[in-house]
Amino acid sequence: MGIYGRHFCLPACLPSPTEPDHPPHRSCFPFRVAPPRSLHLAAMMPDLPFLPFCTLLGSLGLGCVAFVGAWCQHWRGGFAWDGSARMFNWHPVLMVTGMVVLYGAAALVYRLPPAWRGPKLPWKMLHSTLALTAFILAVLGLVAVFNFHNASGTPNMYSLHSWLGLATILLFSCQWVAGFSAFLLPYAPTWLRALYKPIHIFFGSTILMLSMASCVSGINEKLFFSLKNGTASVPYKLLPPEAVFANILGLLIILFVVLVLCALANPSWKRPEADSLDTHQPLLGAEH
Repeated sequence: MGIYGRHFCLPACLPSPTEPDHPPHRSCFPFRVAPPRSLHLAAMMPDLPFLPFCTLLGSLGLGCVAFVGAWCQHWRGGFAWDGSARMFNWHPVLMVTGMVVLYGAAALVYRLPPAWRGPKLPWKMLHSTLALTAFILAVLGLVAVFNFHNASGTPNMYSLHSWLGLATILLFSCQWVAGFSAFLLPYAPTWLRALYKPIHIFFGSTILMLSMASCVSGINEKLFFSLKNGTASVPYKLLPPEAVFANILGLLIILFVVLVLCALANPSWKRPEADSLDTHQPLLGAEH
């Protein structure tokens, strides 16, 4: 039986004041021990069907990619790979596609109902592949922005956005290597995989939030530089159409990440631990 809702009897520290010679007695205090806050939050999560929710997330992710591509094509001059400003335009497109949309998709692989049954290895491979693809796109995005800065004589790594973005990608690279070593190579012992699993999950959500912050701060920084007074027909403070469009892009990114985190936190969408095989057999080996 649980402890919630039960009464506890505690020994009194002093005799009763009206009966000084009476031996110490036990006084009952009818208080209740509150359950952990995490249980309250889990109970408040709506029990929604996962597949419609996943369809909504997919639409939002495609919307983020379409918005950032349309912004760079329509207002920023399109794309090239020549060190010009058009090469810079690959940076936001690759970062939003990789570090937000694909990374969010990788995080949700284990929430798919087919992943709840049978061996976990194929889903681990899909999770790892999506994450690796996101990392490759992020590296290409870094190449694009560094080449543009070097060609135009712009200093590198001076803004908060650049610090946050680079820190996110470095943390992501460590996360991927550690996850691959612990869960896909057959050398990690069972106790180490069990110990590292909650750490891997925690940093997965943390990196997604950092990616969101990096992208939103980058959009805002680009708007300030491109629509500042004296260089744009309509400055940022007067909210030209480009500013409205890019601000909506930022809100879509935030909404996408928040919904992904909600999906990860919903206990009814988690794979039952009893069906998990990853802590009982080596991976990349024979499956039973």
